[in-house]
Amino acid sequence: MHERVVITGLGVTAPNAVGTAAFTEAIKNGVSGIRFYKELEALNFSCCVGGIPPLSEELKQLYLSPLQLKNFNSNGILYGCMAGIDAWKDAGLSINENSEPDWDSGTVFGTGSSSVEKLRESFYKIDAGHVKTLGSTAVSQTMLSGISAYLGGILGLGNVVTTNSSACSTGTEAILMGFERIQSGKAKRMLVGGCSDDGPYIWGGFDAMKVMTYKHNTTPEDASRPMSATASGFVPGSGAGALLLESLETAVERGATIYGEVLGGAMNAGGQRGTGSMTAPNNEAVQRCIKSAVENAGIHAGEIDLINGHLTATIKDVAEINNWSKALNRKGNNFPFIHSLKSMTGHCLGAAGAIESVAAVMGLYHGFIFPSINCEDVHPDIAAIISTEKIPQKLIKTNTLQVIAKASFGFGDINSCIIFKKYNG
Repeated sequence: MHERVVITGLGVTAPNAVGTAAFTEAIKNGVSGIRFYKELEALNFSCCVGGIPPLSEELKQLYLSPLQLKNFNSNGILYGCMAGIDAWKDAGLSINENSEPDWDSGTVFGTGSSSVEKLRESFYKIDAGHVKTLGSTAVSQTMLSGISAYLGGILGLGNVVTTNSSACSTGTEAILMGFERIQSGKAKRMLVGGCSDDGPYIWGGFDAMKVMTYKHNTTPEDASRPMSATASGFVPGSGAGALLLESLETAVERGATIYGEVLGGAMNAGGQRGTGSMTAPNNEAVQRCIKSAVENAGIHAGEIDLINGHLTATIKDVAEINNWSKALNRKGNNFPFIHSLKSMTGHCLGAAGAIESVAAVMGLYHGFIFPSINCEDVHPDIAAIISTEKIPQKLIKTNTLQVIAKASFGFGDINSCIIFKKYNG
């Protein structure tokens, strides 16, 4: 017997909105969070647009103490703490600094990197012989597990507290890892998600690879164009998404709001063989991952109503659609609806899967399918596989949305796919 796992809390710090209420309205209305950044232009970036969560100093102080914020250079950890705290509170759970550790609650909170800005500051100080001025938080901000360590201390978590890192698959993978821990009875609650820093020292490598768009520096809101014939590369983003997963038994026992259920999922890799490489997916592995997720969730491929795709606005979008079609054995008008949140937020790297999962669950709970903006000119190779009507250009309100598949694919030829279902008791 496996424990059923449900979602009882959500939190998000995204480029187009902070907080689930504002985020829900933003995605329903197709609001873009992509902006032009003068700093990138000054550093000779080809792509001078990106997605950074809009934060005020006053808002930051609602989450971290003045002491914590002093000399705090890790935006990724800040975003993750904000989303994680919001998800915890949204689930109706309290924060008590003097409590005993919560032995039944833990976290798997992922990131692709941790505070490159703090590392840069540290390198300069060390090179100048000023090692003694690094400060007491240099290690906790730059260690990859900094985000889970901060959340573990703030919330008093006594179960497993760890960080995963699997490039752009990180956020979705973290959800599956937390799900499996609850399902196996090793925890009652798991705070799961992913976060990502922003800025030139995170985004520079991608700019050098020429995988980011350079054609929309004067029209940033049009820049991120997943599935579009005029897509010219991805837009970098940042932020964090968090979900509080809980066993159905404990959620019902305490009368928690249940946003949806995690039915199952799968993770695999393509071994960088065949079509796979460090930067490209092995198509067979992607299809196997999707099929395995469907099987693990105990559903049929025909039950999937909506796909929340990885879809980054690169040349790999066509391959992704083809992989979904083959894995599900569905095409044309029989294909599920499919959309990409990256059209509004850009590609939030290690946070992408988590932020996109929050969006998926909000749509599932409230009964809507958000639009995939900037896709008025669907790529002809995609249109040859699926009906363009399956790519929503406007908000769709619906009371029939039951099952969503969400997938993420990352550098290193790694894949993750998760199946969410509307909670019907």
